[in-house]
Amino acid sequence: MSISPNSIHSRATRKSQREASRRLNWIFFWLGLCAVLFFIRFAFISQKRYTNVLPSWAYDPPPLVMEGGDPYVRALMRTISASEANYVQPYAVLYGGVRINDLSEHPNRCLLITTGPNKGDCTTAAGRYQFLTNTWLEKAEKYHPERSLLWIRNQYQFYPEFQDEVVYHWLTDVNAWNMDVAEHLQQGDLDQVLRRLSGTWTSLGYGLESNTVSSSLPRIYEKMLKDELAIANSP
Repeated sequence: MSISPNSIHSRATRKSQREASRRLNWIFFWLGLCAVLFFIRFAFISQKRYTNVLPSWAYDPPPLVMEGGDPYVRALMRTISASEANYVQPYAVLYGGVRINDLSEHPNRCLLITTGPNKGDCTTAAGRYQFLTNTWLEKAEKYHPERSLLWIRNQYQFYPEFQDEVVYHWLTDVNAWNMDVAEHLQQGDLDQVLRRLSGTWTSLGYGLESNTVSSSLPRIYEKMLKDELAIANSP
């Protein structure tokens, strides 16, 4: 039985088409796999977390960006950040150490809480003082130094100096806490101040979420106060 040249050519063509189809399928497979891997990296891996956590034996919260003010209150602010955002660059951190780059406004990103009494919920805590979105908007409306420009900018800027300014004026507002925080600190009554603030910053030793830093806060405060008094009394 003879095989016609046309038949051989037809089988060769079909074989070539099948091979081309297989190559095309592999190309689509690898493109799809690359797309999935890129999405995973973008959604999870690119959300880097700070690794420069201050060691437990050397809690030394960095200086405030804000200049001036009562050294006792400034020392308290640095102490709060030691338990709330214990990182070398605390102004640009979300819950759990996730870093952010845009501080033009509060990031308002709700991240899953992985430990503690609120495990399973999510939190929008951000910045050196771990402001929740609603708390930031409420306090910025009262204490933000550029609140009069809100109608122009339509947002409260979240830059480091503004985080400091809002917290400073909040802490020095006697009506906000039903106590004179600065006066109690000057009298050496840190314990009562921490108790009063624990309803807001729950890691201060008397709240629901004490951590490894909480028990060291009085020692940290004394160190910060010494530092702030030295700055205030320098020429």
